[in-house]
Amino acid sequence: MSQFEDLADRVERLVLRHEELKRINALLAQQVAALSSERDSLRSRLGAARARIDTLLERLPGDGAANGSGP
Repeated sequence: MSQFEDLADRVERLVLRHEELKRINALLAQQVAALSSERDSLRSRLGAARARIDTLLERLPGDGAANGSGP
């Protein structure tokens, strides 16, 4: 009978461990979702910043006008 009780205890510990791992997995999935959202937001902001910089660069005078040399 002792072997049966040992087996039952092991099964119970495995079930508890499985439930714990499921909770941890759910928390990690939430963190992944939050970080993915943050990453996407940062990519969007980076794209907007690059577009603003490109616009500013286009407004700068060309090399010939900038260094004072002309035709």
